[in-house]
Amino acid sequence: MKHLQIVLDTRKVGLTNMNFKVVEKFVSINGEGRRCGQLAIFIRFAGCNLNCSYCDTTWANEKNAPYDLMSSEEIYNYIKSTEVKNITLTGGEPLLQEGIIELLELIAKDKELHVEIETNGSVLLDTFSKIYNPPSFTMDYKLPSSNMEKQMNLDNFKFLTKNDTVKFVSGSIEDLEKAKEIIDRYDLVEKTSVYISPVFGQISLDNIVEFMKDNKMNGVNLQVQLHKIIWEPSKRGV
Repeated sequence: MKHLQIVLDTRKVGLTNMNFKVVEKFVSINGEGRRCGQLAIFIRFAGCNLNCSYCDTTWANEKNAPYDLMSSEEIYNYIKSTEVKNITLTGGEPLLQEGIIELLELIAKDKELHVEIETNGSVLLDTFSKIYNPPSFTMDYKLPSSNMEKQMNLDNFKFLTKNDTVKFVSGSIEDLEKAKEIIDRYDLVEKTSVYISPVFGQISLDNIVEFMKDNKMNGVNLQVQLHKIIWEPSKRGV
């Protein structure tokens, strides 16, 4: 069946003229998380409030990063044009985007679409989790080697559900020990999906597995960044 693109009339649906700074948009496979290996649309927004030591998208956070201004309806129409059902909103930090609730509410009306937001753990999820048909959050907890742990909003653990994910990007045994402490303290395995990822090139996968075995970390998932295995690790748009 030929795909019919939906073109929205903002006057009829009550949308504003809010524009977003989009530094990338593309279709690829999900490299991480519960839908790893599935096709997904990636919308990457400019700007972040953190500066993690291992960040692999620092270019998107620079003030002079090139971007396209796109409205909510333009982003939605791009999504529909791809015929892909999984959407990942990333950055930068998507939840810092002015008007992001407008975009989420627009996409939420389309029951065919599954929206995942990659968020850095510093922005309170309360408001965003209360919207109609809320997105799935993949929330980082920044461990010591990130140099950003003090920026974590611990209240976020109150709002995570089984539809969400907590990700611990670990670069050392110290990081793994802190991840276990947080997982146990907040009983995260019972509340949500829990993943441990290596900082690329800083810790070996077998060391993570041995740590998980030694600490009987049932229900915790080890994941690798699949896109960094398929393509050159610094390649964009994949």
